[in-house]
Amino acid sequence: MIVEYLRYSVTGADRRAEFERSYKQAAESLDASPHCLGYELAHGVEDPENYILRIEWDSLEGHEQGFRSSPEFRAFFANIRSFISDIEEMRHYEVTKVRSEEAAAGR
Repeated sequence: MIVEYLRYSVTGADRRAEFERSYKQAAESLDASPHCLGYELAHGVEDPENYILRIEWDSLEGHEQGFRSSPEFRAFFANIRSFISDIEEMRHYEVTKVRSEEAAAGR
């Protein structure tokens, strides 16, 4: 499993509401992809313009070759296209064994 983190900076309350609506629609494409194992969108508490999107992929290849070449990706991208310039960071990570017992047990 690979985890992708995307960090966004979205200014303005109206634009943030649009961002969340767009990702809610885009999430349907993630749900439909056999390569996406799960995702969550977190909103900054101290800095409300900050968002972190965390997506679990079956593999780097599953994300970059499988999902990105699929009809699901085209629908996903159509929903979030207007927020691409708000991405401050986009990286893939491997999960280590350093985690809570509850996370290790899948809770």
